[in-house]
Amino acid sequence: MKTYLVTGGAGFIGSNFIYYMFNKYSDIKIINLDKLTYAGNLDNLKRLENNTDYTFVRGDICDKKLINDIFSENDIDYVVNFAAETHVDRSIKDAEPFVKTNVLGTVTLLNAAKNSWLTSDGFKQKKKFLQISTDEVYGSLGATGYFTETTPLDPHSPYSSSKASADLMVRAYFDTYNMPINITRCSNNYGAYQFPEKLIPLLISNCLNHEDLPIYGRGMNIRDWLFVEDHCRAIDIVIRNGKFGEIYNIGGHNERSNIQIVKKIINYININKDKEVTEELITYVVDRKGHDKRYGIDPKKITEELGWYPETTFDIGIEKTIEWYLQNKEWLSNIASSEYLK
Repeated sequence: MKTYLVTGGAGFIGSNFIYYMFNKYSDIKIINLDKLTYAGNLDNLKRLENNTDYTFVRGDICDKKLINDIFSENDIDYVVNFAAETHVDRSIKDAEPFVKTNVLGTVTLLNAAKNSWLTSDGFKQKKKFLQISTDEVYGSLGATGYFTETTPLDPHSPYSSSKASADLMVRAYFDTYNMPINITRCSNNYGAYQFPEKLIPLLISNCLNHEDLPIYGRGMNIRDWLFVEDHCRAIDIVIRNGKFGEIYNIGGHNERSNIQIVKKIINYININKDKEVTEELITYVVDRKGHDKRYGIDPKKITEELGWYPETTFDIGIEKTIEWYLQNKEWLSNIASSEYLK
């Protein structure tokens, strides 16, 4: 059996990935290491409580002793590093936690994996460290063009700068030690279990509570949206077939402006759930500092080399997502009442 160390597995993408892997494979073990900060929620993984191939460890990826103990006590085959501080607004208020977790935490994981996997004859076979990154490390696009794996890094926020720094450290371990690594950079994810400080779950939650729907500027910032299950499938493919040292961009071919997103959500809820939810709830707020205008990913490389492509259109994915939140109001209510959103 292959053993995966998934960091940040109680968060949004991490929990979806763990479910995806157990649904697909019967011969794997997963150790989920999560600090359980505001975005980590064990309720996300309740269905796995009795799964003997699943282990949860509460801890910080910056904790060298804990990380080294995990590697010494388990034969880790793959590290999938989701653990990160991710919210741009929080990074603008205080950058230090982002540097600590995203950069120093990643280095701690890299060192533990290197020390465990490196022998006098080189790295053990069938091991890999996968760094989950973001398209935000590339900066901002104009009205046309797309990010590719060779686009120069040009991060504009403390969050994206910390992720770019971590990526460079991961790549340095490949160049310096020939460590088996990959880096994936994805566009904006959406789907079940996403903490409602992010745009889509925040809008859904506010619609259900008839609260204002805050939109930065005039809502014209454009993002490429990727359904989380498509992302999980891409990660699995990169783990199994990605060429060591390579970076793979994972995009959804679903570019939408923020105002298009909010109107889509309002329209769906108005028709299917609550006629009182209308565009009158939209409230325009002062734009975020250093707000990138447009992101767009070209996933040509992962499609041509590894055969992955996004299967879920935005129209289908957003309806699935809204329905999940409608059917899981208790989960959403518990999260929305968190002290971190007050």
